[in-house]
Amino acid sequence: MAQQVNQLDRERFCCSICLDLLKDPVTTGCGHSYCKSCINNHWDKGEERGSYSCPQCRQTFTPRPVLEKSTMLAGVLEELKKTGLQAAPADHCYAGPEDVACDVCTGRKLKALKSCLNCLASYCEKHLEPHLQSAPFKKHKLVEPSEKLQENICSRHEEVMKIFCRTDQQCICYLCSVDEHHDTVSAAAERTEKQRELGLRRQTIQQRVQDTEKDVGLLQQEEEAINGSADKAVEDSEEIFTELICLLEKKSSDVKQQIRSQQETEVSRVRELQERLEQEITELKRKDHELKQLSDSEDHNQFLHNTPSLSPLSGSTHSSTIRSCPLRIFEDVIAAVSKVRGRLQDILSETEKDILQIVSQVDVLLQQPEPETRAVFLKYSQEITLDPNTANNRLLLSEGNRKVTYMSKQRSYSNHPDRFIGYCQVLSRESLTGRCYWEVEVEVIGGVHVAVTNNNISRAGISCVFGFNDKSCSLVCGGNSYNFHYNMIKTPVSGPVSSRVGVYLDHSAGVLSFYSVSDTMTLLHRVQTTFTQPLYAGVMVCYRSTAEFCKLK
Repeated sequence: MAQQVNQLDRERFCCSICLDLLKDPVTTGCGHSYCKSCINNHWDKGEERGSYSCPQCRQTFTPRPVLEKSTMLAGVLEELKKTGLQAAPADHCYAGPEDVACDVCTGRKLKALKSCLNCLASYCEKHLEPHLQSAPFKKHKLVEPSEKLQENICSRHEEVMKIFCRTDQQCICYLCSVDEHHDTVSAAAERTEKQRELGLRRQTIQQRVQDTEKDVGLLQQEEEAINGSADKAVEDSEEIFTELICLLEKKSSDVKQQIRSQQETEVSRVRELQERLEQEITELKRKDHELKQLSDSEDHNQFLHNTPSLSPLSGSTHSSTIRSCPLRIFEDVIAAVSKVRGRLQDILSETEKDILQIVSQVDVLLQQPEPETRAVFLKYSQEITLDPNTANNRLLLSEGNRKVTYMSKQRSYSNHPDRFIGYCQVLSRESLTGRCYWEVEVEVIGGVHVAVTNNNISRAGISCVFGFNDKSCSLVCGGNSYNFHYNMIKTPVSGPVSSRVGVYLDHSAGVLSFYSVSDTMTLLHRVQTTFTQPLYAGVMVCYRSTAEFCKLK
């Protein structure tokens, strides 16, 4: 009876907002009591709506009531606390749908604090006390609350399964071990063994984690080093090129000054000579006028008298080199400057190749794997166009210099040092570094060689043929079969024949792979080496065959 009264007191003197005993109790106009802070917080949230209601009966108050402490109720609570009145458990102490409930509680069950493997029951804090205080229960195995305790009971014998069968790899009860032959140990012993194995596995995992974290740290250092080195290289390169630009501007200014100085000298010389010639012309005209007057004279005696006194003509100052000499000087200057430009272009071209070669050798610590699907290959797709200056005169380029066709009649191409002589080959305009992928569509009658080569390959003789030297390699598509050629060594290649060949290059990793491309991609041949120069794509197209570098983007 006292317990029922105590429970009733809990319900009567608990705040319906915080579910705890009333603190600083106040009573609203409708007669319900709350903690002063709880009801004020509740009304603060409703202040935007301009109405204040009782959380229990929903009666509305306008304006907001001024709440005073309920002195009588506070006094009663103080007296009841002295008699041992405790607050009711908060809602969060009760077991919810996903919680493990105490098996002893009646009515609304509290959350279980522990489960007992011996009792096969779960207990809240209050009902767990015997296991913590009573000696017979102290040997029981307590674990975190679990709803799967019944899985520890043998379905055949209703006994606790404390034995592990190594034959069946499952837990059994002692009756199972008597009924049938089993290789058994105690579940605790097997747990110890498995625990040891797990410990070793965890050590392996933790070691791998440490090693991987170390690799991550190294990669972070590598990234910082790459960024720092690249930033410094860009800064220093800009400074050097700025100096070169200043040097070129100074040289340009010097040449301009020299030309202007020479121009001034030559113009001064020309003007001086021009003045002398104009004076000569004036003098000649004067003498011509005198001679005309003398010639027109009708007095014979006067004419004969004055004729012997005529002064002889002086030599002319005219020179045949007046016009050609200065012009030739300035033409020579233009030729000299053009020669400097050509040499500078050659130097810059060679420097660019050296820079590309050096930059392409920058690599991270971990080599990236080769792509496995065509979709991933296409991320590295490289647009390839062919260089007309390298095309043999039996090749016709079309489709924006992406397609090459063998022609029986030679084309009238201009002479160029990069042009292939004697063999129907052509190179790409683009140099290839980093990771690149391209595809070549072939129509094979006489044969097509899909090649990758250095740019300094010979342009004539047998040594220029793709795959017949150490500067190039090629996959020979023969219609029904493939062969790989390198340094005059022929290697038969097996794989499905397709009209399309895919080529993947990872320059820094030294990987070159050829694929047969159809609905799927099949690796035909892979080369693993070290590339020291930028590479170029190339094809050799034999009798009545064609090859086209595909647009992949």
